[in-house]
Amino acid sequence: MRYGYWTPVFGGWLRNVPDEGMEATWDYTKKLTQDAERWGYDLTLIAELNLNDIKGITEPALDAWSTAAALAAVTDSIELMVAVRPNFHQPALFAKAAANIDRISGGRLALNVVSSWWADEAKQYGLQFDQHDDRYARTSEWLDVVDGLWTQERFSFTGQFYRTEDAICSPKPAKRPTVYAGGESEKAKAMIAAQCDAYVMHGDPVDAIIPKIADMAARREAASGAPMQYGMAAYAIVRDSEAEAQRELERITNVSDLPAGYANFDQWLSGTQLERELKIQEYSVSNRGLRPNLVGTPEQLKERIEEYEAAGLDLLLLQMSPQHEEMERFASQVMGVAATG
Repeated sequence: MRYGYWTPVFGGWLRNVPDEGMEATWDYTKKLTQDAERWGYDLTLIAELNLNDIKGITEPALDAWSTAAALAAVTDSIELMVAVRPNFHQPALFAKAAANIDRISGGRLALNVVSSWWADEAKQYGLQFDQHDDRYARTSEWLDVVDGLWTQERFSFTGQFYRTEDAICSPKPAKRPTVYAGGESEKAKAMIAAQCDAYVMHGDPVDAIIPKIADMAARREAASGAPMQYGMAAYAIVRDSEAEAQRELERITNVSDLPAGYANFDQWLSGTQLERELKIQEYSVSNRGLRPNLVGTPEQLKERIEEYEAAGLDLLLLQMSPQHEEMERFASQVMGVAATG
């Protein structure tokens, strides 16, 4: 299992806890990432939203790509998996900038391609916001252009959304960045199986993850692609006793009033095609992070992680709070023994 974590670009991950003791600042992010390398984490996912989806839209949120460039220069081994939304980035110009960041990092850049869901954010920034299926059609073209610039000396393309004429990208990436993507609609899964390297999922129990991996593996084989990698989001609470872990779970899920960002969550639900109904209690943690039930003692978490690994999962994308303290605890009590790859 590879262990990744979400960079706290929003100053935390708990929607019901206003102050988690982790600011959305460069200083906190730099220290966390450098320490995460030392603790043995393999990857960090840097989310891209210009508005703060967790704490409320007026709260600070770090820019993903300038943060990634800075981290590339001050880290040595961690993979930088940076979210990118095609409607926010002209693909030829993006290919040039991302290739440079990959060079700075020594070949550690990866993309998490996200077909945008937040209509209000796009409107605020004066950007095109497509309907669901068109978002994936745009993403497909966008990936064609980026990959073309990264692999060909000159690249021409004419599509519905984008056009290039003998475009040049030099220098190219040190290595072709891995492309991760997630989605649960038919359009999303077809695009990912055909054009991406890895499928990332919201959190779910093992028995729900097994058929998802089987489905994507079959789609990938039909597309004649190399085997995919599989990742999943999860929120982790590790304590010395199960009772302690459950008390912490109760603390973070106790909803008395709807938090400031709930309207954004409601808009996200209306703009997606999720396979399973989301419950209001799950709003406390993003990306269905509580469903994997990584809550308990070190031994309990190791057992559950082994079950996910047996199901074919390669990567856990973890959220914790407060992040620095909890990531260090998780690394020392869970990763050291459970990690096998």
